[in-house]
Amino acid sequence: MCGRYVAYTDQDYTEMANIVSEIQQKLAGTETLKTGEIIPTDLAPVLVSREGIPMAEPMRWGFRRWDDGGVVINARAETAARKQMFRASLFTRRLVVPSTGFLEWRRTDGRRGKEKYWIRRPGENMLYMAGLYRYYDGPDGAPEPRFVILTTGANGELAGIHDRMPVILDANELKAWLDGNDIGSFLSRDGLELTLQRVS
Repeated sequence: MCGRYVAYTDQDYTEMANIVSEIQQKLAGTETLKTGEIIPTDLAPVLVSREGIPMAEPMRWGFRRWDDGGVVINARAETAARKQMFRASLFTRRLVVPSTGFLEWRRTDGRRGKEKYWIRRPGENMLYMAGLYRYYDGPDGAPEPRFVILTTGANGELAGIHDRMPVILDANELKAWLDGNDIGSFLSRDGLELTLQRVS
């Protein structure tokens, strides 16, 4: 499960700041791109392939449910190819969600509330997540792209907090993911190291 993630753009996160700046120029003040803590339905930065080149674009997080009862924010990588909502996107509309980490909560026995954790790659300022997108009719009738984040089984210390995690991509895998390489090659993440930092 990935229900929130972060896209910090301060001076320690120049790559994220550059992605956001590129998109803000495209938006030219027509909409506000969300940074900091990203929640479902926010307009957020993503990377898509345009003529074989990863390009930064704004998209809203969450596929619409068929009954208009909210949004679907994640797709299980293991079953996406069998689900009507995700199948076409898995093969033809992939994207990368750039972030500076994702958030999870852990309930601690004997304590009220939950502990919040910021999960990142150790020694890296960026964390790239695999995603899918599709188009819906927007309020003005124009196509509105929306995305979901692919998830897989959690590993390591994270498995003690939640049983799912985003499919995380190395920086050198972004083009291969966007180009449609076999999904199985991106799911084996047993050796992936993550840093869990408790936040208030």
